Amino acid sequence: MIVIGADIHKSTHALAAVDGDTGALAGEIEIRAEEAGHLAGLRWARGLGEERVWAIEDSRHLSRRIEQALITAGERVIRVPPKMMGQSRRGEREPGKSDQIDARAVARAVLREGVDRFPAAFLDEQALEIRLLVDHRADLVAERTRQINRLRWHLVDLCPDLEAKIHARKLDSGAMLDRIARRLRSCERTARTRVALELVTSIRSICRQADALEHELTTLIKAYRPDLLAESGCGTLTAATLIGRTRRCREVPHRRSLRPTGRGGTNPRVLRTQRPTPTAPWWGPPAQPSVARHRDNPCSDRPDTRAYLDRKRAEGKTNREALRCLKRHLARHIHRLLSMPPTNPNPKTRIELNTAISVPCFT
Repeated sequence: MIVIGADIHKSTHALAAVDGDTGALAGEIEIRAEEAGHLAGLRWARGLGEERVWAIEDSRHLSRRIEQALITAGERVIRVPPKMMGQSRRGEREPGKSDQIDARAVARAVLREGVDRFPAAFLDEQALEIRLLVDHRADLVAERTRQINRLRWHLVDLCPDLEAKIHARKLDSGAMLDRIARRLRSCERTARTRVALELVTSIRSICRQADALEHELTTLIKAYRPDLLAESGCGTLTAATLIGRTRRCREVPHRRSLRPTGRGGTNPRVLRTQRPTPTAPWWGPPAQPSVARHRDNPCSDRPDTRAYLDRKRAEGKTNREALRCLKRHLARHIHRLLSMPPTNPNPKTRIELNTAISVPCFT
């Protein structure tokens, strides 16, 4: 088997083919990030061997077009997290950093970890739209938080009594923004007052955009995966995150994959601690053995199931052990939901997507 690593950039892509049995370099090429370059990369790859897999650096906005071209041509494509490139590159004998070195690092990271441990790329425009919208809303919320922090600092100087009465999570409400705006208009017209008023206007606009995106996500999810919204504790944003991050569960082919990959946050991290011992001379008793403790991996979103949690506690498990069991139970349940076909797939979008890139069939 040949593993073709791809280092993705905006204008060019560096490809490096590595033999799956020996790890030896089978060839390298650099292609343009356009349809003609994708065709040239396919011709080059098909001359290396029959069995091959493409390992694409997971930069979704830059790698989407080459992923579409390869999948449409019937190639097997997997996604490699960018952080694994640094670990693999440190093991290279050749010093320095270049696009070709990075491409080889991607391929050898796949060989080291195993091809089946990486998520497979596939075409699903509806899931991609949901992910793009939820990511855009998250960016808006982060910008709103930044502007709120700046506004509070201005209010400390302009209206300290009003700022002290504002709850930490209430400054983005319409009523509170109106109250702040009225108070600022009564202050002396200075540069700080002007900046604070402009921040109020900007925060109000961002709040409207975020709310509109959430309503749009609700409509998309109801048409695509309404069973997620029917789950208790799984709202629009949680469902959108699940759909966008798992991409209809092909990135997590088995329910157990939700744990070791950290998506569900249920894989416990072992932390060993040394028990303290009283001061003793060197001939005294040895230190007591370390104790293995576990903590949950703080990742992703987790709804709640009170009945399951109470039952595990009744079995004698501690609170943390019961919570960890609950998260595994929820990971299994969500995996079953995501493994089902979507309620309302959009075949028209997929046909347009598959025919948008004309990839001839090579013989």
